[in-house]
Formats: sequence, C-alpha cells, structure tokens
Amino acid sequence: MTDIKQKMTRYRWVICALLFFATTINYMDRQVLSLTWKDFIAPEFHWTNDDYGNITSLFSIFYAVAMLFAGRFVDWMDTKKGFLWAIGVWSLGAVAHAFCGIATSGVLAGNWMVGFEGARETIATVGDVGRIINVSVALFIFARLILAVGEAGNFPAAIKATAEYFPKKDRAFSTSIFNAGATVGALVAPVSIPVIAKYWGWEAAFIMIGALGFVWMGFWVFLYKKPELNPRVNAAELAYIEQDATPAQDAPAKKLSFRQCLGYRQTWAFAVGKFLTDGVWWFYLFWTPAYLSSVYDMRSSDPKAQVAIFVLYMITLLSIFGGWLPTWFVAKKKMNPYAGRMRSMLIFAFFPLLALLAQPLGAASYWFPVIIIGIAGAAHQAWSANIFSTVGDMFPKRAVATITGVGGMAGGVGAYIINKGAGRLFDFADESHMTLFGFRGEEAGYFIIFCICAVAYLVAWCIMKSLVPKFKPIEI
Repeated sequence: MTDIKQKMTRYRWVICALLFFATTINYMDRQVLSLTWKDFIAPEFHWTNDDYGNITSLFSIFYAVAMLFAGRFVDWMDTKKGFLWAIGVWSLGAVAHAFCGIATSGVLAGNWMVGFEGARETIATVGDVGRIINVSVALFIFARLILAVGEAGNFPAAIKATAEYFPKKDRAFSTSIFNAGATVGALVAPVSIPVIAKYWGWEAAFIMIGALGFVWMGFWVFLYKKPELNPRVNAAELAYIEQDATPAQDAPAKKLSFRQCLGYRQTWAFAVGKFLTDGVWWFYLFWTPAYLSSVYDMRSSDPKAQVAIFVLYMITLLSIFGGWLPTWFVAKKKMNPYAGRMRSMLIFAFFPLLALLAQPLGAASYWFPVIIIGIAGAAHQAWSANIFSTVGDMFPKRAVATITGVGGMAGGVGAYIINKGAGRLFDFADESHMTLFGFRGEEAGYFIIFCICAVAYLVAWCIMKSLVPKFKPIEI
C-alpha cells in the first residue's frame, strides 16, 4: 500500500497557475476594445458613447446567455475538453475583431481584397456616416458574440477544476489567485494594447492578444488530468485534495436540470449576488479608459493615462487577500467555510462605498478616482473569489459548472443593464448639459453610475444572507 505520509506533491498549484494565465488572457482579450475604441476605432467609424454602449451591453447579454449553457457544456464535456473548446472559440472571436474594418469596407464599397490600411482609406471615402456606423457596429457585435460564447466557458471550467484539485477550505484562496488573472490582464493591457495600436494599428492589438489563447491551449493539453489519474499527483496530495469528499456529494449520478437548479435557494442566492455585482466590475473594466479620456482628456495611449490605469489595477491586486481571509476565519474562528466566506464578503461589501467620493474628490485630482476605483475593484475581486467558492461549498462537484453558469448568466444580465444604461446616460448627460450636485454633462452621468456601484454589494449581501442564512449543502 502506498504510504500517504510521504512528502506531498503540490501539483494542484500548477493547475491553479494554468487557470490564472487563462483568466489573464481572457481579460486581456476583453480589454482590447475598451482601450482602443475611444482613440483609435471611433474616429474611423464615427462611434458615439451610445454605439460603444450597445456593443458592450450586447456582449454582456451574449455572455449571459452563453454562461447558462457553458456550465452545462463543461459538465458534459468535462473540464479538459470543455476548457479547450472555450478558449479556442474566444481566441478566434478576439482575432475576428481585427477584420471588422476590412469587412466594413467590403459591405460599403465592395472592396474586400484590401489590407487594414486600404480598408481605412476606403471607409474614409464613404459619405454616409450613418451606414458606416451601422455596418461597423453590427460587425463588431458579431465578433463580440463569438468572443462572449467562448469566454463564457472560462469561469465554469476554472471553478470546476478548482473543485477537483482543492479541498473546500482552500478553494477561496486558490480562486482568488486564478481570479487575480483578471486584474493582471487588466494591468498588462493598458501598457501594451494602446502601444500596439499606436505603432501597428488597432487591428494588430486584437490579433496579437488573441493569439495568446492558442498558445495556452498547448500547455493545457499536456498538463491537465484529473487528480486521481494524474501521475504527477502522489497519494499524499490526492488524500489532501479529497479530504472532505463524501459519497453523497460525489458519487456518479444524473445531471441537474435547469429546473432543478432553480428550485434551490442556494442557486438564487448565488445568482442574485452575481446579478447585482458583476456589472460593477464590467463597468469599471469597460468604461474607466473612456472616463479618463472624457473627463480628464487623457488618451489611452498617453503615458499619463497608462500609468493611471496601471496603478489602478496594481491596487486591485490586493484582492488576493480576499481569498486568505475566509481561510483565517475557518482556522482561527472555527467557522464553517460558508460562514467564513459570508463574513468576509460583508467586510468587502463596505469598501465599494468609497465610490461615492470618486467624483467629488476627482475635482481636486484624477488620482482620487483612480485610487478609489482600484480599491473598489480589489473589493469586487475579493468578493468574486468568495461568491464563486460558495457554489463548491454547497453543491456536489458534478453540478458546480452548471450552477456557476446560472449565476454567470445573471451577472451578464446585470452587466448588460449597467453598460447599456451608462452609454445612454452619458450621451444624454452630455447633450442635455445635465447638472447634478455641481457636476455637469458626462461628469454628472458618471456620478450617478458610481453611486449605483457603491451600494450594490451591501444590497447583494443582505439578499444572499436572507436566502441562505446558514450553511446547508445540497444532496442529490
């Protein structure tokens, strides 16, 4: 018999690293448009805030609907194949954005056989601005559809892999590590993507960043196997991973239907938490570069703007602490994992309230909103790591991806509402010269959205706590 007291391997952290890099690539692909549209793409296609808001909000809806099925798809295909399909599709979608200019040239002028520069020259000769906007927006929406369908598989597959490779007490910490890839992706993006767009064109940014996903696929193929089948995982590590496994939760059984999933209060608690808070993160992700450009006249390619966004996401890296805190509550306060997570999430829910001060303090210096958004982003990512982990706490492994998909869909709907509403609000505020608490135009619009972002987490926590006041695992 193998001695389980042998020195334990730590291969689970290799898997965590793979999930971290996948999430990093995921968010870099998602950021390319937000970092190029205002200064590089909009002048070419004559987009307004509302046009960009339509693209980002529809991406959120596509992502939401795809999340509902992505979880089922990952549970059906299982972790390895499901993740490969997901990143392959989203990388293809990321690269497809680069060819929207050529496609616009082809639709408007029948000139398909041109390069990127030729497409720009052809579009510039088209006199009908309305057609340029409509065609280009439609093509970018199609590219975002492909991107959304693929990206929807990232978190269901990553959370499922985490449930397979980590015991419950470590899942929030491991999730916070791979989820930090979102921050690192957002951190690397502003110092790389605008530079690529400035010197080689915005199309090159989509192609170069999109290609990273295909590289990752090669590593995943050779490095991922289930822990019980992985020769790099010894008996001691396997025993550690499976320390809280129970036959009731992990024995083979039929899959949960969507109807069954919606019959559990735990599913609704997770979905409500995602619906009310995911849109906050996506707003910060998609609109911060435009905010700096509109309010402070800082182009995304300007060194000052790049430093500001870099600092913002450096602050967001503090979210890793969010994965450690519930582990401390479990170890030191003897709480069960769910109670420790909910206590931690309540603490994190207070930090976004600082967003109420972003605009008032921004009158003194743009560094105030930058730092505040960074803190709010860190709080969100800490919250996100824990809310994802509540699924593994309460549902058996075979249902984790499905429930994650249901919650992801709810989060995508919330993101659609805030992105669509923000685009409309900013254009209305600018055109009507809206005045609110001393803020005028777009600044007044941003003040309203910042206020909504500030209170979302406390509202979400209260509803979640009322739905699931105490830890109650689901047995199927």
